[in-house]
Amino acid sequence: MTIFVTGGAGFIGSNFIFHILKKYPDYRVVCLDKLTYAGNLSTLASVTGNKNFRFVKIDICDRQSVFNLFKEEKPDIVVNFAAESHVDRSIADPEIFLKTNIIGTATLMDACREYGIKRFHQVSTDEVYGDLPLDRPDLFFTENTPIHTSSPYSSSKAAADLLALAYYRTYGLPVTVSRCSNNYGPYHFPEKLIPLMIANALNDKPLPVYGTGENVRDWLYVEDHCKAIDLIIHKGRAGEVYNVGGHNEMRNIDIVKLICKELGKPESLITYVSDRKGHDLRYAIDPTKIHAELGWLPETKFADGIKKTVKWYLENRKWWEDIISGEYKNYYEKMYGKA
Repeated sequence: MTIFVTGGAGFIGSNFIFHILKKYPDYRVVCLDKLTYAGNLSTLASVTGNKNFRFVKIDICDRQSVFNLFKEEKPDIVVNFAAESHVDRSIADPEIFLKTNIIGTATLMDACREYGIKRFHQVSTDEVYGDLPLDRPDLFFTENTPIHTSSPYSSSKAAADLLALAYYRTYGLPVTVSRCSNNYGPYHFPEKLIPLMIANALNDKPLPVYGTGENVRDWLYVEDHCKAIDLIIHKGRAGEVYNVGGHNEMRNIDIVKLICKELGKPESLITYVSDRKGHDLRYAIDPTKIHAELGWLPETKFADGIKKTVKWYLENRKWWEDIISGEYKNYYEKMYGKA
């Protein structure tokens, strides 16, 4: 079995590659990544010597290169993590989000149609549903919740989801879609909330919190997400959407305070900054469908997962310090020479 993992040098994609290579030693994994600011090839250093792993620097919008790689490798499964994913960046510059997240997804699916595929899996986000009110803890996102996007990022992901489902209906392409809550864990890019707070706290720098920090997110340990996708691509029904959630709802401010406590840092480092435009209030997923159909449930409680995450960042300072300094961008040239 050959699996294409696009965006595999990113946070969730790299963790998924580790999961697959460990669980299925006879599978071949080909990682496709453009190595934009969020792609870090050094993340994959532990598997680069694996005979069943190949890395290819490629833009999924580059139709000719994508089709050539499909022709060469003939993948059985494609899991599409490749995406521009930072909401703040999408507000500042929406165009690249539309290109990568929509056109790139279409390019991959066209190649799947041309060369055949057993499964195309689109990795999406709960942000396509918009948000829920803070005063209604009884409300959750289900697969039937209407799409109601708030940012250029979530709009681009929703468009890709709809396109994937349209390819299933129009062309019979065996597509599945998963919409996941916020992930955390090893190799999380340091501009995101949890790793940013850990890095800043370790350096005794201010901990910037949007607004009053009341916004609620449903947090899922990345390893649990990878196990869910594994189940979906092997046993999920084509043409279906699966919500993947952690049942770990936390206010942003409580997470920041917890990180301060774990690191022995004062809460006086917390600095409140102007709120993000269109900032969603609350995300919360109902994962009943994936549990009922595939038997998946999150295994990692947030209290345990955050301890493991903080420990990982303490033990792997060079990884995130190279990102903060910009040195990580030179890793590809060190490994492969100038492209």
